[in-house]
Amino acid sequence: MRRLCDRHFGVGADGVLVPGPSAAGADFALAIWNPDGSEAEKSGNGLRIFARWLFDRGRVDAEPFTVATRGGRVRCRVAGGGAPIQVEMGRARFESVGERIELPGGAVEATILSLGNPHCVVRCDAISPDLARRLGPPLERHPRFPARTNVQLVRVLARDRLALEIWERGAGYTLASGSSACAAAAAAVRWGDCDGDVRVEMPGGALAVLVGPDFDVVQSGPAEPVFAGELAR
Repeated sequence: MRRLCDRHFGVGADGVLVPGPSAAGADFALAIWNPDGSEAEKSGNGLRIFARWLFDRGRVDAEPFTVATRGGRVRCRVAGGGAPIQVEMGRARFESVGERIELPGGAVEATILSLGNPHCVVRCDAISPDLARRLGPPLERHPRFPARTNVQLVRVLARDRLALEIWERGAGYTLASGSSACAAAAAAVRWGDCDGDVRVEMPGGALAVLVGPDFDVVQSGPAEPVFAGELAR
């Protein structure tokens, strides 16, 4: 997986999706691998990509279907023409809100939650790629997170808009992440800064995230084919 994701010696990617046979009562199963070779529990972008891949091959239509991941079973729906794609990501489960985490450059206050995969959300007055690259690595590998964590730096723009910078566990600085967008939106609703319908703006694009009264989270956005090829072994 590391060779595949290497942008100099491989195809280049933020991860590899490996479809499997139906499992755990789901219509399909999906394994998700990070560029560092570790396996991820869940990926919001990966699930949209997988849903589009199934749709383009005629294996699903506009009816909802389910996918089993290490982080739990999700339900997907592909609209006519292949977009937008809706993924029910499950319930956001909060471990703590406003937890103080000590870092070499000073402490940050974080909201820690799980969507089947771990997230550490930090509210900031200003965000940037440089800040994500500075805070992301020590937070990802902080002793507080023995299995490491995904890191989101969030700036609240309005009650229905967030800006987001991401340091992804096993991948590093990332232009967009579906599960990170969902975690950030859920945290912002928990803080009381946003209502349930949130547009999350990332350097790689925007996603619509709906956070329900019980913190069940649904993401909606595109997945567009770029190219197809054959890997030489």
